[in-house]
Amino acid sequence: MSETEKTVEAEENPHAKVVLQAANAMMKASLKLVPPAVLICIVVFTILKGQPGLLGSVIGGVLALGSAVATLGLMRFSAGMDPMFVMVIALGGYVLKLILLFAALSVLRGVDSIHPMALGVTMIVAILLAAAVEFAAFRKTKIPTIIPASH
Repeated sequence: MSETEKTVEAEENPHAKVVLQAANAMMKASLKLVPPAVLICIVVFTILKGQPGLLGSVIGGVLALGSAVATLGLMRFSAGMDPMFVMVIALGGYVLKLILLFAALSVLRGVDSIHPMALGVTMIVAILLAAAVEFAAFRKTKIPTIIPASH
């Protein structure tokens, strides 16, 4: 779907407009802070553990960044759908990401050329930072809500 089609869809569907607005804000915030944090992890673990630290940290960073970008991609994909389907896609995407990350880590387990602590710490730093930054961006985004009148 092109940007023009997304814009037309967002104009026709107010829910899509809000979701796309939140996704854009979250993406900008994530891309501003998470890659530098991953780069710091790569430098630190390369200095501390050499090539295994470098490889572990790079792989951990790529997996974590891929996970964060996949979440935002799912938001954009489901923006125009019924809110119930958005939740189904969000939860299904979360489960699928967990399974894929578990599979990737299982495949990498025991690979001597990768330092496991570098991989794990980099993933934790990137995923937690992405979640925090996305949450902060979401809170700053002006999202209209309906507040029922009290009786």
